[in-house]
Amino acid sequence: MGSFSIWHWLIVLAVILIVFGAGKLPRVMGDVAKGIKNFKHGMKDEDKPEEIPPSDTVASRPVNPAPANTPSEQAQHKAS
Repeated sequence: MGSFSIWHWLIVLAVILIVFGAGKLPRVMGDVAKGIKNFKHGMKDEDKPEEIPPSDTVASRPVNPAPANTPSEQAQHKAS
């Protein structure tokens, strides 16, 4: 099991061409390249921390009550 010579690589290339065919080989290699790009993109997304707004800014927003729509609701708001 020494290093591979050029003849070993030519035989491997010939077997690959026979199995996949010359027309399918560029498509297979393109799919491999897309897989590598998606993997790298996924690794970049994991490294980025999620930005969460501070809780004090969210809690400090005033909440406006809904305006009274019916006459009975208007009377209740005037009484309080």
